[in-house]
Amino acid sequence: MKYTFALACKLFVSITDPNHVTRFADPFHLISKGIMSLPINIPGTAYNRAIKGGKVIRQELLAVIKQKKKELSENKGTVAGDLLTHMLLASDENGRVTNHMYIASRFIGLLLASHDTTSSTITFVVKYLAEFPNVYTEVLKEQMEIARSKGPKDLLNWDDIKKMKYSWNVACEAMRLSPPSQGTYREAIDDFTYIDPEKFDPSRFEGNGPAPYTFVPFGGGPRVCPGREYARLEILVFMHNVVTRFKWEKAIPDEKITYNISPIPVDGLPIYLKPHKN
Repeated sequence: MKYTFALACKLFVSITDPNHVTRFADPFHLISKGIMSLPINIPGTAYNRAIKGGKVIRQELLAVIKQKKKELSENKGTVAGDLLTHMLLASDENGRVTNHMYIASRFIGLLLASHDTTSSTITFVVKYLAEFPNVYTEVLKEQMEIARSKGPKDLLNWDDIKKMKYSWNVACEAMRLSPPSQGTYREAIDDFTYIDPEKFDPSRFEGNGPAPYTFVPFGGGPRVCPGREYARLEILVFMHNVVTRFKWEKAIPDEKITYNISPIPVDGLPIYLKPHKN
């Protein structure tokens, strides 16, 4: 899903040019498809294509890093407005700065971590909202109240995100039911913890929500995912902008789910969009 990839590029390295994002996106998807494949490095394999994609992205990132370094040296930007600037400005106790190749490699990891998880959740939110009109209606009601409180040119802010309580419950329930968690462990936990665990029911997350450590999509404690609030922001902003503009139906009602790094409908979840009438 290019929405999540483009947003990650903007936040991490301030890349906003659609053409530049596309040059990143195509080889990036080769990495995504090959990262869980058998490590057979011969032409034609997913692993081989992933290695080639990694080399392309690394070179693209090095070019971005070089340009950003030049801008910093010319005093065009000394405030760490994105993660790349922060890493370039940082130094250790001996005054040594981070190696550019190291930065490029870390960013590939960040892009992978931030893309597949959120894009998968967004996909299943869209799927469940199409399947449960009553849930869609409640999300639309919540999001339209927020939209009506904004001026024509006002953007969403963090206070708006905090008001999206029901929408976040929907996203959490989509994560709870997503296929990668449908193993023996999840089934044992759900049977013990939830009433009718296979039912899609966002109300499970009202009030105090599930019991501690029975729902941990972002981990917990000192190892909690540092991108938790970023993922929440990304998912809810997407929901707001889509739900306030469209209703939709699934083009393939019984589409099957496949799994690579994250679950995804085999045909990409095609939908029929229906714009709201003004």
